[in-house]
Amino acid sequence: MKVLVATARSQGTRGNDYHHAVEGELVRVDPPCRKDRDDPDGRCGCGRGFAGMNSQRATTTARVAEVPLTRAEYAEALRSSLEQAGYDSCPCRSGDEADALAGLAAGWPVGAVVERRLDRFARRSSSDEVPA
Repeated sequence: MKVLVATARSQGTRGNDYHHAVEGELVRVDPPCRKDRDDPDGRCGCGRGFAGMNSQRATTTARVAEVPLTRAEYAEALRSSLEQAGYDSCPCRSGDEADALAGLAAGWPVGAVVERRLDRFARRSSSDEVPA
């Protein structure tokens, strides 16, 4: 299944990039806080970040990867991550979010590096791609 994972690839393309997540861990997209909800370059940084599902640490870059997970396993990983982070972790909600994240990853080739700007996602330079 195609998903987004944390990567340090192309860090520094933007002056406010950061990478605190574990390289290769699954990532999710959390809603931005009040400080950043209208500004992806806000001080918090959550409006431009992806949250690591295991480490709960963030990065501004994610890579499209093919991982050996079923949709149900991916949804459970997301549900567990949300529960660990203190969010409502209803299985139906995590299933919908897993589908949305997988749908997002499906739009790019494996190896593509993606950035987030609030609710907009864009591929960074194809020269930053990593082979599958």
